[in-house]
Amino acid sequence: MNDPTELLDRVRLDLRERPFTERGSRLLVLADDDGALSVARAEYETPLADTTELTGLRLASAAGEELAVRDARPDGVAFDGGVRLVFADADTLVLVGDGAVARWRTAEGAERSAAVDGVLTLVGGGVQADAPTLIADARDRWTRWFGRMPAVRADLRDRAALAWWTLAVNLLPIRFAGGREGLVPSKFGYVGIWNWDSYFHAVALRHADPELARDQIRILLAHQRADGLIPDVVHDEGVLAETTDLPRGDHARLAEHVGQAVSGGAGQELAEVVPVTKPPLTAWAVWKIHEAAPDREFLAEVYEPIVRSQEWWFAASDPDGDGLAEYLHPYSSGLDDSPVWDYGPRAEPPDLNAYLALQFDVLGDIAEALGRDDDAERWRRCAAEHTALLVERRWDGERFATVSVGRTVSVRTPLELLPLLTGRLPREIADRLHADLRSPAFWGERPVPTVAFDDPAFDPEAMWRGPVWLNVNYLVIEGLRRSGYPDTADELAERTVRMVAGAGGLYEYWNPLTGARAGRATSGFGWSSALFVDLAHQAAGR
Repeated sequence: MNDPTELLDRVRLDLRERPFTERGSRLLVLADDDGALSVARAEYETPLADTTELTGLRLASAAGEELAVRDARPDGVAFDGGVRLVFADADTLVLVGDGAVARWRTAEGAERSAAVDGVLTLVGGGVQADAPTLIADARDRWTRWFGRMPAVRADLRDRAALAWWTLAVNLLPIRFAGGREGLVPSKFGYVGIWNWDSYFHAVALRHADPELARDQIRILLAHQRADGLIPDVVHDEGVLAETTDLPRGDHARLAEHVGQAVSGGAGQELAEVVPVTKPPLTAWAVWKIHEAAPDREFLAEVYEPIVRSQEWWFAASDPDGDGLAEYLHPYSSGLDDSPVWDYGPRAEPPDLNAYLALQFDVLGDIAEALGRDDDAERWRRCAAEHTALLVERRWDGERFATVSVGRTVSVRTPLELLPLLTGRLPREIADRLHADLRSPAFWGERPVPTVAFDDPAFDPEAMWRGPVWLNVNYLVIEGLRRSGYPDTADELAERTVRMVAGAGGLYEYWNPLTGARAGRATSGFGWSSALFVDLAHQAAGR
């Protein structure tokens, strides 16, 4: 059993990668290079430098001696002299204590100072409680949250506690989420509800709060278009469901990156209005939640929307009409910086149609649970037929081909291993994929690189061009289990959790050669935290 107080005390905040923040709060307290503290507000597509609330916060004793930060934990930042910085509520930061003076600068640069005599409000207002109550309430909030963390193996407990804290602080009210609490990928630059991120977040939330996990699905389905498309992002200003919704800076970045290996056409095609979504893992996530906390009413609620989403991929995302869907935009793949996109603005790596075959099968499971036996039989037939079509048209005898704008490309990624998710491949093909995974191309001390180790495009530091991502590893592990390779699945899971446990934080992605945070990877990342918790929980049961 977890001791929630012990778990709370295991989480130390460095106020750089791990800011002082709170569930439901946009406020982040960060340490500056000179030791002073700053407060900024997390907003969608907005740098923290543009959302400053205050800077240069320092404390001094009545005698003028500086009071340094002594410790920072989820329930408060402790200064020398007994003063603490705590959240009174999600929008209100206060200093509590006596005998100190606080000095800071406003966002406009004005100097401020005030005595800390009981409770001093820095951001927000309307605080009625006294200092002991504020301190006790903060500790109680966090003790209750850590009391819900799934059981994990002892050697993984420190990193799991940090992951569990990360999931809590990434929970925010989003204005277009219909009053539901959404789990954002990171308060550093990713303040919105991203499509497949939410599916991975739900994998961890199902263990502690199944209804909160279901809400991550509901937020997205509430904005499903009439044609069946589920949007890429739900954020404070609306949704991102087509290229006209993209932030301006994204157009310039994509125009520079996509199609750089070929001449002509890419920029023009990117300028067209194109739907933007994420890989079809909705049913997979719904069934994960159902396995942990069965709820037929929820299955009935989401069944028809998932069917419409599945139909959208074949009706609107198969431009050549060959029965195999394509990603029409880099963002729809989730791997927008992969070298797969160097060849043009449309691509069909093997993962997409593996996900669609898997979704057919899981729709069969959902239909069966709802007593819709004819539907269940039809979906399973579709799963078998779609897997057979993928094999017929994309298996070249050695690997599953990645196609871009109608041409096979040479770059090798673990996406070609993901047809294992179908659990329906001929044994000789599944064995070949398993052997490829265990080969030097993809297997190492820290598998799985997002571009093969021996591919000319491999770059251990560049996003989606070599680093290890936990969602890719998790899906490969799932595929291994569904295709009958449990020992390799266990070994990959073990190598994955050991890498994360030894790396110091919950990052967006890791360098597969060193196991360290890759240079540009965001910290405090939601799906890394969620999937690590789930894998650590699985490890406790082995």
